[in-house]
Amino acid sequence: MRQELDWRVRSSRLLGLVDACVLTWAVLGAFVLRFGTESDQINGHDMAYGWGSVLLIATWWTMLGAWNSRQSRVLGSGSDEYKRVAAASLWLFGLIAIFSYVFRIDTARGYVGIALPVGLLGLFLARWLVRQHLNVQRNSGNSMNRLMLLGGPGAVSHLEKSLNRSKQAGYLPVAVYTPGSDSTASVKAGSGLPVLGTSTDPNLILEAIDRCKADAVAISAGVQLHPQVLRHLGWELASRNIGLIMAPALTDIAGPRIHTQQVAGLPLIHVTTPSLQGGQRVAKRLFDIIAAGFLILATSPLMAIAAILVKLDSKGPALFKQDRVGIEGRIFKMLKFRSMTVDAEERLADLQGVNEGSGVLFKMKHDPRVTRVGRILRKFSIDELPQLFNIFSGSMSLVGPRPPLPREVAVYERDVRRRLLVKPGLTGLWQVSGRSNLSWQDSVRLDLYYVENWSLTGDLLILLRTIRVVLRSTGAY
Repeated sequence: MRQELDWRVRSSRLLGLVDACVLTWAVLGAFVLRFGTESDQINGHDMAYGWGSVLLIATWWTMLGAWNSRQSRVLGSGSDEYKRVAAASLWLFGLIAIFSYVFRIDTARGYVGIALPVGLLGLFLARWLVRQHLNVQRNSGNSMNRLMLLGGPGAVSHLEKSLNRSKQAGYLPVAVYTPGSDSTASVKAGSGLPVLGTSTDPNLILEAIDRCKADAVAISAGVQLHPQVLRHLGWELASRNIGLIMAPALTDIAGPRIHTQQVAGLPLIHVTTPSLQGGQRVAKRLFDIIAAGFLILATSPLMAIAAILVKLDSKGPALFKQDRVGIEGRIFKMLKFRSMTVDAEERLADLQGVNEGSGVLFKMKHDPRVTRVGRILRKFSIDELPQLFNIFSGSMSLVGPRPPLPREVAVYERDVRRRLLVKPGLTGLWQVSGRSNLSWQDSVRLDLYYVENWSLTGDLLILLRTIRVVLRSTGAY
């Protein structure tokens, strides 16, 4: 195994040790809570549970390995690692329940009822901590899979940019190979990666892989190789323990929308059409009503204090009402605590020359129109709390694209108008990915991704990430 691959072994061993510690803590903790520790209370029945606990720890640890939850491919990003941990754990306890029922074994429900949730939560927390350590390593260029990109010049350029934007995934592009392309063609956008060749000869491709010491090869769109050549290339890579990754020309499509079907030996990729209708629309609306109602009650003292401070700080109303564009282009009045002077709109034209935003957005880190209290409200997003009433009334949602101004929508390109297919949100991917620090292009890309890949689970994850972003005040000005 190459020196560069040692991180895989280290990560797997670390996870094995972490899993063992967590499972021992959870299972033995459940045993102590259920049966106690006093020696005069321990009988033969309890001793059987003691040995059973040891067997349970060993079996649980083995199941986590059998479900490939320690595989390097799933470490660092995505939900696949957590899904495998949950699947292995639930399968194990499901089998225990079936075994107990079939053989009429009286299993202590309190013991199982403690061990499973505590162990599962402990595994999730431990895996998250290990992931944070791994992400720190990857952001500095370590613990990465060295990747050679194979495909057309434009496709590999796009793939290189996308992978560098998501370093936590663990892929480090190190070289490019463009078989069948013009020898004078170069990879776009100045990625700086060396182009190792353009020949379609598989032997030359393998030599290029050896030269750049790649751990895996990513085949993207525009690759001009016969399917039979690709097949033989895959065999050669497998014999050298080098990974093969197919990167189709699909962008900003979430995993649940992608389905693979085998037809005549060909893996056909089906992409389902996103929809927010029927039961999904009702579920999202019910969630908005319940969550917004609860948050209004919970934050009402804070909103009252904020309103008083705004009134005391500067002249004008406590609330600021502004026309925004909602779903399908409908205009609604968005509520915010006033964080600027009352003549802010009139002064906007004078500040256009120092606009720090991009695209149609106006942003200034040190906007002179922002009041003293307003700056504090913006830092912790308190100024946006009145939007909970917009959510409760139905003009907004808890999670969705950024609510645009009518003047912004007036200059939207055709593709950008797809942001208006769903209700705007109090928070969204734009909020948890940089907020005002985002460029216009990134803001649009994230909003369109949300529109195309909406799910209730995704909304919950965004809400959890929002809490961390608000506490850090990332991109808030």
